[in-house]
Amino acid sequence: MKNTTLTLALFAALLAGPALFAAGGTSVPTPAPSGPQKSSAEQAADHYNKALELRDEAWALEKEAEGAQGPERAKLEKKTGKLFQKAVKELKQAVNLDRDFHQAHSSLGYCLRRTGQYEAALEAYNTALSLAPTYAEAIEYRAETFLGLNRIPEAKTSYVTLFSRDRARADQLMAAMKAWVAERRENPAGADPAQVEALGEWLKEREELAQQTASLSHLPTQRW
Repeated sequence: MKNTTLTLALFAALLAGPALFAAGGTSVPTPAPSGPQKSSAEQAADHYNKALELRDEAWALEKEAEGAQGPERAKLEKKTGKLFQKAVKELKQAVNLDRDFHQAHSSLGYCLRRTGQYEAALEAYNTALSLAPTYAEAIEYRAETFLGLNRIPEAKTSYVTLFSRDRARADQLMAAMKAWVAERRENPAGADPAQVEALGEWLKEREELAQQTASLSHLPTQRW
């Protein structure tokens, strides 16, 4: 009889609803509603921005290393390399999330080049330029990668392209090419010395042309 009464009581309580059990039971917290998930493009942007922060840290250390000597300089240079490696990882995640992110492909090329991975850097720059053929930053930095591989004709073609599209970037590449010539004169590193000298002469001619066209651009416009 007692068992029958207990069973009926429990059945009645269940019919009455969960309110009867609220006071004595252990409450289970209701999960807070989660916010909207970030899109792949937004996640890619986060990785890209993180990579730029790492790159900027590396640049700051490079400046610091310029005034350092011996072991201290070597220590700073090692830290710089590690920062660029971390940036590479962030940028690889960015382009995996957003294959059309041409700026991320270009920045990946830059950071790969700074870690000595020239062929991989070229691949990244080529991808960036397949997505945005006129992206001047990728054209300029890819040209510096060509120089690192002693591919002089491609670097010259890049300069001519930039000269007609983005003079500031062309000037930046000019400075890089002059520095490359000076370095290869000291240490050919596989470059043909005759080609190095030929590029030096070519740069002189291009620099003169740049100065002439710059002066012409400042002439007053004649009004008819």
